[in-house]
Amino acid sequence: MLIFALLARIAHNSEDLPLSFLGWLDTTWPFLIGTVLVWGLIAADRLRSAPGSGLLICAVTWVTGMVFWGLRHGEVPHWSFMIVAAVMLVVLLIGWRVVASRLTSRR
Repeated sequence: MLIFALLARIAHNSEDLPLSFLGWLDTTWPFLIGTVLVWGLIAADRLRSAPGSGLLICAVTWVTGMVFWGLRHGEVPHWSFMIVAAVMLVVLLIGWRVVASRLTSRR
């Protein structure tokens, strides 16, 4: 997620969206709140290790991030941003684990 926000800032570097540490934090904080919320649910034993829990974690992170992004900007995020953010959360939070487990199971 942090890497995605950095890559997004690099790709969209402009006067309106400058590539800076504070700009990166501005992009990241809504999703960090979602991540903290999910970890809080995990710590409170509300989310257990079960099939599909990774997708639930991604969904909670995504919804929280979109809500706070919308509150911050005073508008609903563009549909393309919502799709890209959802796909990247799944790839970056779950995808690498799937690849790693497949590689280790072959050994």
